[in-house]
Parts: sequence; C-alpha cells; structure tokens
Amino acid sequence: MTYGTMLVAGTLRAVSAGVLNLCPMTPAELATTVKEAATRVLAAHDLDASVVPDTVTVERPRNPEHGDYATNIALQVAKKAGTNPRELAGWLSDDLSANPAIESAEIAGPGFINLRLAADAQGQLVAKVLSEGEKFGHSDLYAGEKVNLEFVSANPTGPIHLGGTRWAAVGDSLGRVLEASGAEVTREYYFNDHGGQIDRFSRSLVAAAKGEPTRKDGYGGDYIRDIAQAVVETHPHALEGTDAEVQETFRAVGVEMMFAQIKASLHDFGVDFDVYFHENSLFESGAVDKAIATLKDNGNLYEAEGAWWLRSTDFGDDKDRVVLKSDGDAAYIAGDIAYVADKFDRGHTLAIYMLGADHHGYIARLRAAAQALGYNADAVEVLIGQMVNLVRDGQAVKMSKRAGTVITLEDLVDAIGVDGARYSLVRSSVDSTLDIDLDLWTKQSSDNPVYYVQYAHARLCSIERKAIDAGMSPNTAADDIDLSLLTHDREGDLIRTLGEFPAVVRAAAELREPHRIARYTEELASAFHKFYDACQILPKAGETPEPIHTARLALAMASRQVVANALGMIGVSAPERM
Repeated sequence: MTYGTMLVAGTLRAVSAGVLNLCPMTPAELATTVKEAATRVLAAHDLDASVVPDTVTVERPRNPEHGDYATNIALQVAKKAGTNPRELAGWLSDDLSANPAIESAEIAGPGFINLRLAADAQGQLVAKVLSEGEKFGHSDLYAGEKVNLEFVSANPTGPIHLGGTRWAAVGDSLGRVLEASGAEVTREYYFNDHGGQIDRFSRSLVAAAKGEPTRKDGYGGDYIRDIAQAVVETHPHALEGTDAEVQETFRAVGVEMMFAQIKASLHDFGVDFDVYFHENSLFESGAVDKAIATLKDNGNLYEAEGAWWLRSTDFGDDKDRVVLKSDGDAAYIAGDIAYVADKFDRGHTLAIYMLGADHHGYIARLRAAAQALGYNADAVEVLIGQMVNLVRDGQAVKMSKRAGTVITLEDLVDAIGVDGARYSLVRSSVDSTLDIDLDLWTKQSSDNPVYYVQYAHARLCSIERKAIDAGMSPNTAADDIDLSLLTHDREGDLIRTLGEFPAVVRAAAELREPHRIARYTEELASAFHKFYDACQILPKAGETPEPIHTARLALAMASRQVVANALGMIGVSAPERM
C-alpha cells in the first residue's frame, strides 16, 4: 500500500439526486459516504448500527480493474451486527449504487465492495482543488491547539552538524504541516548557554587566540580560529586581564558570534524561529528554584544520600533522578524540569521536543517531570531522530575541514543545494538512520526525487504558458468546463491521487511524519507524468481547442496547485522553469 492510499472518514456535503454538477467525492468524503450507508442499512434491517466504527477505511486496490476504491466494512462489522459479510455487502452495494456520485458498487470475494466513481463527481474534485487553491489540503484538525515545537537546539559551540540539520528540515516541515492543520505553532530554539560545554568552547577560543594547541576536551576546526580572531579584532584587549576575565570575554563574545552564525545558516536553509529560549534564563529568573520548591511542596522531590531526587519512577521513568546534587548544585535535569513548566505556563497545550538519537532517555523523564509538576504528561511528546551519513562514490564522507570533526549544514547545502538538502532529509522517517548519496542528489534526472518532483511542477507551468500562447485561459471558471469528459484511465488515476492529498496531510500531522508528504508528492508527480504521456492536453498547432483540452488543462492546473502545496509544506521551492 502506498502513502495516502489508506483514507479515513471525513466530511461529506449532501449530494442530491438529479443534480448534474455533483459535489466532489474526495476519498475522505467517500469514506464518510460508506460509513453513513452502513449505518443506514443496518438500521433498516433492525440490526445494531452502533458497531459501525468512527473511522471507515477505503483504499485504492492494487489492480485498477477492480475499481477506483475498495472497502472491507462489511467484513469488519457484519458478525458484530448479527449478519454475514456477503449479505451486508449486498445491502451496501445497493445503497451506494443509488448515490449519483458512485457509478458502481460491486461485491468481491467474501464481502469486499469495489467502488467506481461517476465521472462528473470525480471531475468536480478538480474544481474543488482550483477553488481552494493554496488552502487545498488544509484543515481545522488542530484548531485551538497551541503547539510549542522545539527543534535543532544545538549547543552554540560549533556549526550545526548533520543530525541538527535533519531536525531543522523535519522540524520546520512539521511546523508547516501542523499550521496547515489549524494549530498555532511556536517554533522554539533552546539555547544551551549554561554548563560545561560553553566553558570548553571559551577555553578553546582563548587557546586559538594565543596560538596554543587545542586541549583534548576542547573544540577544533577552522571555525574556532575564525571566531577567536574575530573576538580579538572586535575587542583588541580581549587577551588582557586575569585568566577568568579573558575566558569570560571570549565566552560572552564568542558564544554570541557562534550563535549569530547558526542563526544565519538556519535562515539561509529556510528555517527561522519564533523564540530563542536561553537556558541560563531559567536559573537567572529563579524558574529552577520555583520548580524545585513546587516539587518539594507536593512531595515529588525527596532527600536521600545528601541529594534531592525526583520521584520519576512514580510517573513511568526507569529510575528516580537527582535534581539537586549533594554539593547543592542543580543537576542538568533541574533546567529541563523548569523548562517544561515554562512551556505550559506560556499557554501552550502541546509541547513537542525533537531530540537526537542519544536522548532516548529523555522521553520518560520529561513526561515524568511534567506530571510531577501537575501538568498532563500526554501533552509532552518527544520525537527521536537517528543519525545522518553522507556517501560519495560509494564511500562515507568522514569530516568537515571547517568543523574539524563533523559534517555541517553548510557542507550538505554546498554539495546538493538547499532544496536537495531539505527534501533528502524530510523524505525518510526520522526513526531510521539516513544515508544521503551525494551522487544521486546532484543528478538532473528522474533518479533524483527532488528533481523529479520539481520537474513535474516546471512542466505544468510550461503547459500553462503554452495554453496562454494558444489563446486558452488556464483560469477558466470550473463551472464553464465539462469536467465529466475526464474519463481516461490516466486522468482518473491523477484525479484520485489529487484527492488523497488532504488525507496525507492529516496523517502527517497526526503521526508527526512530514515524510509522508514528500513520498506522496513523488506519487503525484508520477501520476502526472503518466497522464502527460497518455493524454493530449493542449491542441496541436493549428487546431482549435476542444472541450476535452479545456478539461485537461484544468486537471493540469489542479495538479500544479497540489504539487506546489505539497512542496510548500516541506519547505522546498516549486520552480516554474528548469
């Protein structure tokens, strides 16, 4: 089964018998139609209609000869309702066949129902896409939800590495998908400016400025020397004073310079944040002390072995966590606890953390922290992303000269461009390690997924320009086009693929999986290219445009719109020429 073929019940506008211009029958609407028919026929035969599930599945059959869609609803509920699947399928097929938007409903096997849509109802989906334009695929699924989406959050001690780059692409895309689904999204970067890593960074800068070798626990690479030089140029007396004063100067100035570079790199990558949250502010504002006091007061913090421990095992963690160490200093988790409280106290209803592969233990501890503070643990989600590797000529690319030990965002963009980098990172589930073949992603051929999809959009734009040259109007009102003429198999495949987009977006939002949209876009590009090869869209030179040409042009323009909408949701450009 391909992405987008499993569809769930949606909202169906009433279809009146005898109306020639039927309402569009999207896959989600078809699922609702099947659900309503099942409820209706069971009630008509005095059987238990409550067994019909809220979500009814329809899917594209592997063999298109079996119909446009198929449903197993009769097999799913017949026994529970007190009948057999074939009998229920018969009642359903009779009911569904009476719907003017459905051409046929036929029983198959032990109780499957194969459905074919009426050409006019199918064609009206094209009108729906053109009418909704950029909003096609949007919904109010998460209307009223205020989402705090934290991603990247790389320490400001060096350029963003490939793991952070993956989260930049996926996180920004997920934000776009959630916004398209009605949520109010705050993109947040957690600025780690408190702790030992910052101290090692500043010591590395001082060593570079003095021309000394980097310590074993320090940071290397050209960027350290560049920043150290920039600190000295902007602060000529930076190396004067006590060791503590020198280190503080390089810490304050160097961190700010490094973070400015990180922000610039992300902006050039198409990723900007609404909030840059400083970890240190949690300690300076007293938020950490306040969270610790709350946990002591509600009994979820206890003293043992001279330290204070969070009763995190009471909330699903595998062990209790030290929050205040025996020397009185706060453990790292103290900031995490205060940060959880801060997210919800700012009015967010859902906090999504996007963390690297080495942070798997954070899932239980963050949820435990939220619950111990009195918040809803289910409102805390932690997504874990796996590593990314670059491959060239079949060999792994090992390191970046600039960063010293890792491959950076800039390295990837320099190799395959912003669009290629974003698409390659979003295209796969973050649950799996990703190998990016630089040879593949630089090809200008259909082997390169982003080129294949972008070329489809460029070709569609070319069709629009040629239509105008031929005296046709790509903006002809759908009411003036006979969309029922779109009866070719390739036209039907393309229309049905267009209709799946809202369900794909919904699944991407609910499952937090924007890669579904990238894969869907490739399916849509494939369906369009096959349509283009099989159907004469525009009249040949010297010919007068016929109604079929106008209908096919409308289908092409609807396809262009959905390709652009999908690419926009993953932050990839939709070029008009290639």
